[in-house]
Amino acid sequence: MVKEELIQRSPVRVFMDSIGGGLKPGELGVISAPSGIGKTSVLVQIGLDRLLQGGKIIHISFHKHTDYILTWYEDIFDEFIQRKNLENQDEVKGEVLKNRVIMKFTQGGITNEQIIRSLRALIKDGNFKADALIIDGYNFDSGPVKEMKSFAEEMGLCIWYSATTAEGDLFLDADSLFKAVITMEARPDHVALGLAGAKKGNEHLALKLDPRTLLLLET
Repeated sequence: MVKEELIQRSPVRVFMDSIGGGLKPGELGVISAPSGIGKTSVLVQIGLDRLLQGGKIIHISFHKHTDYILTWYEDIFDEFIQRKNLENQDEVKGEVLKNRVIMKFTQGGITNEQIIRSLRALIKDGNFKADALIIDGYNFDSGPVKEMKSFAEEMGLCIWYSATTAEGDLFLDADSLFKAVITMEARPDHVALGLAGAKKGNEHLALKLDPRTLLLLET
């Protein structure tokens, strides 16, 4: 299988089709779920999909440890391509992962303004023209995301956040800020995904997360 076929047959295509083809520049999405249910793995797969299409991403983590995120990018990539029999696996992997930057910030120790300043320096001064941001573990009590949305519009970026269920409840009435609010619910043998929002209710998606491999699968 060649890379282009892998992109088209990825379950992430189903995910993106369910939200109108994915986020466009300046748009925000959020994965809302209880702690430990697999939000980061979904974000990593969204990031890998963007990377496979030739994009560049910046993955921002507010978690205490970030080493596992590096490992997840490699492990999830390996698990996925082993099932798809991708040609030139090592070459594609090296090409993909070089276009990803992981940044770590301490929760409560930095403002959105400071984050934006660091991102602007990386994108402009560092000449890393990212087209997507992933922001994992951000505490929304620390400040509004309006500044980040304005920055995304200015720089032509889309942004995916993760949020705990308690925080995610706030997004059901935040359609003006978030194009997509994705929920995750643990079931006996899988994690179900849904599309939520003030005007949508809670719409089931034809996707599930395998709790063993952490891969998105079509139902």
